[in-house]
Amino acid sequence: MADSRRFELDELLNRPGTYFNPQTEVLVVVDDSPELDSEIFNMEDLEGADWVLVSDETPLDEHQRDELLEAFQIRNQPDALADHTDELEEELEEDELEADEE
Repeated sequence: MADSRRFELDELLNRPGTYFNPQTEVLVVVDDSPELDSEIFNMEDLEGADWVLVSDETPLDEHQRDELLEAFQIRNQPDALADHTDELEEELEEDELEADEE
């Protein structure tokens, strides 16, 4: 994966985007657009590293997520794509030879 960008956990939490950890197979989506009223939290009880679970549900469009992951895989596996292209070219050549024989 030559052009993939790699981030430490503390770095990605401050940068919106979609991140995947191949070791843990966890996908993290960082979205900084929502705003919550800070008055609902007792700030004295929370420390800087505390997180609050808003919901157990995942507010993602699964189809769009899958498309993003597929596009990433295509961009970052040129060898696999080249091998697949070679296989297609070989199949086309075989088809052309068979067509010429008929």
